[in-house]
Amino acid sequence: MVVDEQNNLPEATKREAEHQKQLIDLQSRVTELHRTREEGNPEVSSEVQSLKEKLNKHPKQLEQSAEMLSQLESEKMNLRDENQALNTTSNKKRRFRARVRSMPTLEIPNSGTGANLPPKASGEDAL
Repeated sequence: MVVDEQNNLPEATKREAEHQKQLIDLQSRVTELHRTREEGNPEVSSEVQSLKEKLNKHPKQLEQSAEMLSQLESEKMNLRDENQALNTTSNKKRRFRARVRSMPTLEIPNSGTGANLPPKASGEDAL
């Protein structure tokens, strides 16, 4: 049994060395592919950079939009409160006018000369 393990040891070491060499080759190929991609096609690299910049702008725009929305909601609340106050005032005036209506002049038939008519308030036109 000891002999078999010793015989297999060099073979396992050979496979390990071969796998190590394949791994190093693959890593160097991947590195070279990355370098080729970056150097060989600058248009793609600049486009990727441009897209990254655009992505960075979106959170800023989103934050600005949220701030603007907050301001508009606040303004809306203020305008609604102002509108309610104006409506309340208008309704009070309307109710007051409905309760206080001018009374028509009372004519008491007398001799028909109109001598017993109540005096007209200033500002009313004579009939």
